[in-house]
Amino acid sequence: MALLEIQHIYTAYDRINVLEDVSIEVPKGEITCILGANGAGKSTLIRSILGLTPANRGSIIFNDDEITSLPSHRIIEKGIACVPEGRRVFPRMTVDENLSAGAYLVKDKKVIEERRKHVKQLFPRLAERSTQLAGTMSGGEQAMLAIGRSLMSSPELLIFDEPSLGLSPLFVKENFKIIKDINQMGTTILLVEQNVHQTLAIAHHGYVISKGQVVAQGSAIELANNAEVQAAYFG
Repeated sequence: MALLEIQHIYTAYDRINVLEDVSIEVPKGEITCILGANGAGKSTLIRSILGLTPANRGSIIFNDDEITSLPSHRIIEKGIACVPEGRRVFPRMTVDENLSAGAYLVKDKKVIEERRKHVKQLFPRLAERSTQLAGTMSGGEQAMLAIGRSLMSSPELLIFDEPSLGLSPLFVKENFKIIKDINQMGTTILLVEQNVHQTLAIAHHGYVISKGQVVAQGSAIELANNAEVQAAYFG
């Protein structure tokens, strides 16, 4: 069963199509990956899903609801969250304040506190730094905070935009383990990445985008063995 269906979307900037006839499915409970080089259209795809740069043709369906033309806050309300490229924590806010920002749609303080407790169990380092300003944390710690903040809305679908960008190899490995753990707890994942080795090691299936179009798709094993993917990514 597909939690997210993207059907033949076209998304343009200044009347120039960046995405052309893109269709993907994100099955409920699985990790779906989107692979592609810089400029392939991956970020535009995320912006289209989130309503930041709406598709001008085609449709995006989440949980059987059409969300193509909805404003971003309505899309988030329906159960989609994103861990943005570059983490984008609020540097002058504390860890706890950043986490609270992720639950801005939640009115029940008890629920917010329960989710904060869950996040800190997942990331003990955040529990140790509750009052620390996010801007003074390391890149790896900020990555944990960005993921924790996104989990505060208890999303059904969590989108990761280049989670390995700018991190040390040790934190990259840890990040991908965390993504797999979150998925095994029941959250559906859309993982948009350039790190092909790590991504295909945890994804169930995926798509390759080039110049705004899907050029390959299949299971993680099929993509790893795909001649075009090997030529592009494995040399």
